[in-house]
Amino acid sequence: MKIDSHQHFWHYSAAAYPWIGAGMERLARDYLPGDLQPLAESCGLGGSVAVQARQSLEESRWLLSLAEANPFIRGVVGWVDLRSAAVATQLSQCAAHDKFVGVRHVVQDEADPRFLLGEAFVRGVRTLHQFGLAYDLLLYPQQLPAAVELAALLPEQPFVLDHLAKPQIKQWLKTGGIDSWRRDIESLARQKNVCCKVSGMVTEAAWRQWQPADFIPYLDVVLAAFGPDRLMFGSDWPVCLLAGDYPEVVGIAKDFFSRLSAAEQTLIWGGTATRFYNLQ
Repeated sequence: MKIDSHQHFWHYSAAAYPWIGAGMERLARDYLPGDLQPLAESCGLGGSVAVQARQSLEESRWLLSLAEANPFIRGVVGWVDLRSAAVATQLSQCAAHDKFVGVRHVVQDEADPRFLLGEAFVRGVRTLHQFGLAYDLLLYPQQLPAAVELAALLPEQPFVLDHLAKPQIKQWLKTGGIDSWRRDIESLARQKNVCCKVSGMVTEAAWRQWQPADFIPYLDVVLAAFGPDRLMFGSDWPVCLLAGDYPEVVGIAKDFFSRLSAAEQTLIWGGTATRFYNLQ
């Protein structure tokens, strides 16, 4: 089965989603499984992993209720307070659901580039392993060195990098800032407990003006660094709709990875995600 390893759902309100600001009006509405499933299935994808968009236990529980009611949702990456003394209790409650497969914190919004290495946060991430849960790394490029250190510190913990660490594709087309990002991606990939999602690229490019060729340098890097067995496709729907339609986002990956063998493409389009998240 082909899997969209990264997408979101929400009941929209301005108070709950303050990051949906001016210029992002297309996202200011409800996005639910009934909206995604027909789109995904028309592109040949038969399941998805729903990822947190709010840092609340309430949202984690809501996503799990959606997953229980919708077999299309194969897994949920939710949020718990990894710095809390009660993290094990929170994880135990969420992990009681078979479809709870991982945890994410919005590290990109943390001012400290070494936030990932804070004592309480590391202690919380270390707790994930006993529950068989993965951790999604949501980062900006300047936070990659800390991610390398964290992955090396916890070699038994499975990590996946979201959105290629959000390289500044629009700006770097003009300024050529890719070299530092590439070195850090290669360093992270040397940690064998880390995978990478091919996701989130279009929103880092010129919205609705990008060309497929804009993404080739970045896809070349992650393919060489991680290999097909540690890459997984993700749409980042509905956020991707700011910059491109769902079939366009699928098409970028489909066209680029068509050079690979059928077995390698199968890994990127579902095999890696199924193994990494232990999807049922």
